[in-house]
Amino acid sequence: MAEHNELGKLGEELAVAFLQENGYEILNQNWVFQKAEIDIIAQKDSILAIVEVKTRSSLDFGSPQDFVKQKKIQLLIKAVNAYINDREKDFNEDLNIRFDIIAIHKTEKTFAIEHLTDAFYHF
Repeated sequence: MAEHNELGKLGEELAVAFLQENGYEILNQNWVFQKAEIDIIAQKDSILAIVEVKTRSSLDFGSPQDFVKQKKIQLLIKAVNAYINDREKDFNEDLNIRFDIIAIHKTEKTFAIEHLTDAFYHF
């Protein structure tokens, strides 16, 4: 596996652990619909968090969250709509959908994790 793929996989593992430590239940990881992939689908109380994880080894070219582009956002929205439609009976009407980004960058000996809630809106 290429080094950047390994870093991305590690970033997703760190993001899952971070979310669980903060009271989220992980419902799905790497959920795919057509050309779209949702990294993490998590729930906490009445919030369904759709989480895009971005991991970088350096900030030389910008923050990890800067790499979530409009095309990716459109694909995420399409995938979330399919996810909700497939599982409509599993969720109650009070469920709020939120799009988050977990930005991770490698420092010298550890990783810095930033959880951006409501990172973008779907309308």
